[in-house]
Amino acid sequence: MERVSKTYEIVRLPGLFGRRGTEQILDVVTNFTLAVAPGEFVSVIGPSGCGKTTVLFLLAGLRDPTGGTIDVDGRPPREAVRAGVSSVIFQQPVLFEWLTTEGNVLLPLRLRDPRWWFWRGRRRGYLPTVGQLLRTVELEAFAHYYPDKLSGGMQQRVAIARALTLDPRVLLMDEPFGALDEITRDRMNLELLRLYEDRGLTIVFVTHSIEEAVFLADRVVVMSRGVSPRTRSSIVTEVRVDLPRPRQLALKEDPAFFQKVREGRAALREAQMTS
Repeated sequence: MERVSKTYEIVRLPGLFGRRGTEQILDVVTNFTLAVAPGEFVSVIGPSGCGKTTVLFLLAGLRDPTGGTIDVDGRPPREAVRAGVSSVIFQQPVLFEWLTTEGNVLLPLRLRDPRWWFWRGRRRGYLPTVGQLLRTVELEAFAHYYPDKLSGGMQQRVAIARALTLDPRVLLMDEPFGALDEITRDRMNLELLRLYEDRGLTIVFVTHSIEEAVFLADRVVVMSRGVSPRTRSSIVTEVRVDLPRPRQLALKEDPAFFQKVREGRAALREAQMTS
């Protein structure tokens, strides 16, 4: 992302005698520049309403920038998603309640199948791939369960398995574990790190939790609600997390971890003052 901005028209006030009225504009993201290297894990944090989710949606091609340029692996964001280069995981699992776990994970493959009209006959050929993905997220025994029979953590694991069906290189994750209890969240963090390391993924991860951001990431990007007077950007600062991998929960008791969390909290306080 190079000098990216995103503004929304909030309301258009009518002009006199049918003339074009004035606009009230909300600047959500301003002068946002971020380069993520292959295999890097970057977390994005900031106050509510600072534009974290907007940044993720811009990277996913779900929003178009007002200014600046974005590419994902050398492609426009929307094209990268269509090609299976990148995949998005939202705050909620967004599972189809009338499909089983297996059916939800199969869905991207069904939509891409060149002979989708003969899905009944084609489906069987994809089952080994789906079985492997369900084993990866430890849900193979729940392949024929419907979403309402699964816990919140299990539903989010289905969403992760579905996001991996096209073997993406980039995962874009919007607070995927925010609604989970702390114990389940810790387990999901470890599960995500295992997938990240095993598959060599590149991840951009939005979260409200500085502890989660530091535990997962190589870098933490701190955003403000509005433009930082120091950086003239929506980005207040970046915190480099040079903690060793692979990471286990015991790391959270390490003084080095606490130091990085303190750096992140100081940056968040600066972001709040900007807001």
